[in-house]
Amino acid sequence: MQNELILIVEDEQKIAQILVDFLEMDGFKTKVLNDGENAVEQVKELSPSAVILDLMLPHKDGLTICREVRQFSEVPILMLTARVDEIDRLTGLGIGADDYVCKPFSAREVVARIKVILKRVGKSINTDIVDSRLIYKNIEVDTEKFSCHVAGELVELTPVEFRIISTMISKPGAVFSRDKIMRSCYEDERIVSSRTIDSHMKNLRAKLICDTDEESLLHSVYGIGYKVE
Repeated sequence: MQNELILIVEDEQKIAQILVDFLEMDGFKTKVLNDGENAVEQVKELSPSAVILDLMLPHKDGLTICREVRQFSEVPILMLTARVDEIDRLTGLGIGADDYVCKPFSAREVVARIKVILKRVGKSINTDIVDSRLIYKNIEVDTEKFSCHVAGELVELTPVEFRIISTMISKPGAVFSRDKIMRSCYEDERIVSSRTIDSHMKNLRAKLICDTDEESLLHSVYGIGYKVE
């Protein structure tokens, strides 16, 4: 049994019930809200393990809810949208959702994605936090000493590169949009082009490989951004 509580914010009752049925078959607990009015308050009150959030909702839309939740919580959020083109727009906005699914969808796929998200950000995450250090596979980042080691070898990184890898290895498997990467690594909130981010990622990927025969842990995700895996 999973026992995690999944908060479903979906105004179409048939869709909500299908999600409830499939999630509960997998051992999850569920709570359904049919509009967005009290969604943020319910996240605070219930502390769910994850939220399935429809984009178009009565009273308060999913975009607003996601942004408000991100002001106080990193709870995993899976967004539902009725339009494929909305996914590109949402990822570009960098609103903080962990994944997106377009309607119509397979309920089994939604459950599978929820499981992946929970594995990624939950107790089974493969990043160990030791004092000021983030450790993932053969990469060790010390946020106090401003150092990065790969397979025990010190790697010299620029301040921007250091912020990028520190952010990304804290959530292995999570896909970071270029906009999100930009906001995490430029403290002065300057606007830079996506090509600048791509250039940083190219340099960082090369620096994080000590053995030329070893594959980089940094992967590009077509049309969205990058992930560590």
